[in-house]
Amino acid sequence: MSGQIFFDPLVPLWVLIFLAVLCAVGISFALWRGLSGWAFRALAGLVILLALAAPVLQVENRAALSDIVLLLVDQSASQRLSDRESQTEEAAKLLSTRISNRGNTELRRINLTDGIGDAGTEMMQALADGLAQEPRGRIAGVIALSDGLVHDMDRMPDVPAPVHLLHTGRAADWDRRLSVRNAPAFAILGEPVTLTLRIEDSGAAPVGAEEVSMDISVDGAEPDRYIVPIGRDIELPVTLPHGGRNVIQFAVAAEEGELTDRNNAALVQINGVRDRLRVLLVSGEPYSGGRTWRNLLKSDASVDLVHFTILRPPEKQDGVPVSELSLIAFPTRELFLEKIDDFDLIIFDRYQRRGILPSIYLENVASYVREGGAVLVAAGPDYATANSLYRSPISQILPASPTARVLDEEFRPVISELGARHPVTTGLPDQEVWGPWLRQVDVIPDAGTVLMTGYEDRPLLILNRVEKGRVALLASDHAWLWARGYQGGGPQMELLRRLAHWMMGEPELEEEALWAEATGQSVRIIRRSLNKNVGPVTITTPSKEIIELPLKEVEPGRFEATYDGADIGLYRLVNDNEKAVIGLGPAAPREFISTIATSDDMVRLIDARRGGVFALEDGMPSVRNVREGRPAAGRDWIGLTPRKAFETLDIARTPLLPAWLVLFLTGALILVAWMREGRR
Repeated sequence: MSGQIFFDPLVPLWVLIFLAVLCAVGISFALWRGLSGWAFRALAGLVILLALAAPVLQVENRAALSDIVLLLVDQSASQRLSDRESQTEEAAKLLSTRISNRGNTELRRINLTDGIGDAGTEMMQALADGLAQEPRGRIAGVIALSDGLVHDMDRMPDVPAPVHLLHTGRAADWDRRLSVRNAPAFAILGEPVTLTLRIEDSGAAPVGAEEVSMDISVDGAEPDRYIVPIGRDIELPVTLPHGGRNVIQFAVAAEEGELTDRNNAALVQINGVRDRLRVLLVSGEPYSGGRTWRNLLKSDASVDLVHFTILRPPEKQDGVPVSELSLIAFPTRELFLEKIDDFDLIIFDRYQRRGILPSIYLENVASYVREGGAVLVAAGPDYATANSLYRSPISQILPASPTARVLDEEFRPVISELGARHPVTTGLPDQEVWGPWLRQVDVIPDAGTVLMTGYEDRPLLILNRVEKGRVALLASDHAWLWARGYQGGGPQMELLRRLAHWMMGEPELEEEALWAEATGQSVRIIRRSLNKNVGPVTITTPSKEIIELPLKEVEPGRFEATYDGADIGLYRLVNDNEKAVIGLGPAAPREFISTIATSDDMVRLIDARRGGVFALEDGMPSVRNVREGRPAAGRDWIGLTPRKAFETLDIARTPLLPAWLVLFLTGALILVAWMREGRR
């Protein structure tokens, strides 16, 4: 039980003050007049003022409450290294026994695992949640069983009791880590980009290790091995092999005795982009569609265009020397022999042989394609003549031969069955309202894929791969009618743009491709194919587990599947002859960036509450009581602060000046004062 006196005034405070002043004035007047009963009158006034202040004796019936100790048990990934997990559980059991034997003390165990995604150990959030569920006045202490690697110390709560860290790990622990210090998200194809890596040893690392072997693999290919130094930044120049996403994996072999090899690898994903697309446009003669090609290519700021047009054939006999047929000498040798490999795409627009380009130059164009170049032929009536490009060495790479017929008939281009599955022509808008073309060269396909047909279903657009290169044939010179809006026009700009980008090997326009897109740990696997059916995709996880996943066709030529990867690391995908790789999360999660047990992260919180840090390998400290504000840790002990919290069961209030007592005391004091003054 506990009692206290408090006041419950019957009138406002200012009234009490006014009456007290009034009484003081009256007593002062009595003293001035020399009245002998002034003391009794003062006592009577005091009794009246106390009665108005209403003093009350409050007695509480209390029940003592137990103290609460929060035990934070770290079960994150870094706590599963070596024997830390068993260390933690043994310490938790021993602490639970010791605290339960103390009496009037309860233990609240809080298990914390890895945060969502790659957030690491969120101990401060777990501590804040635990404090929110308990009365602060009962918290006697906080004990953390952890390796001390905490990743949310910026959310450190206000703790009303001592905080102690009993950390796992051993003094002999050591670890080796590979980290990427600098890696760009994009890089220009053909130009080296510098990555900065570093290999570091931490903890009780072996003495004398100065170099280590490192494997480098691109897109899951066989790795190349290099000897690199330890403890120094490594500048590594890398040239991307292809456009789109390039996945580069760096790995260092695990050494005996190190804590983990999860941080011995690193993944870098860099998108390869072209700096400038170099295009050579050769127009055989001026016509209405010539400007269409030029406008298309010049509208793209990333395209460097070299364009020349033969305005007058050299066989025209008017006495003008050949050397004067152009304003400047046409650099045929430089373009078609010396610098042809500098171009990403060569376009022949209604070009026919007129002696300007010798056969050796055209033979070089064919070789250029076989070595990875691209040629697009936009054919007009010239393709059906004896001077056709098909009657030159370029015929070795062309996908269709002319029949010598030119069909001057109106027709509407139609996407073929294969074209509906090919990324160049799939999804082109408003096919049913396309305007007609008025001329088509009749050709017979020899190789490749027919994406569009024209008059009487004759081939109109044919694509083909020749060894490392690509070739396209458009058997009409009337695509410009769409650009002019003839009878509604059509998607001329989009079609020609896709066509040019497919020929330059843009990854998003590959007709046979496999790739994946990651969102967190969820992977969307995408397979593009001209086949109507594809088999399941085979997934090899970082742990070498093999999973087969069926693919579902979501639109013509596009198959998809969704997979949730449990592990962080490199996943390999295989479907038919297509392969792809994708990295999920960092190769070294946040939990493994630093693995050596330490108190550095929590020292500010521990010092602020005057707690202590102890290594479990040195033994379990004893538990004792300490007064609030005193040091709460010693050489081999940790302290808890008893809170002496209680619960009030009931309250009894008793007035100290009941009305009858006030009336009696006031009357008696006034009567005594009057009798004393009257006798005098």
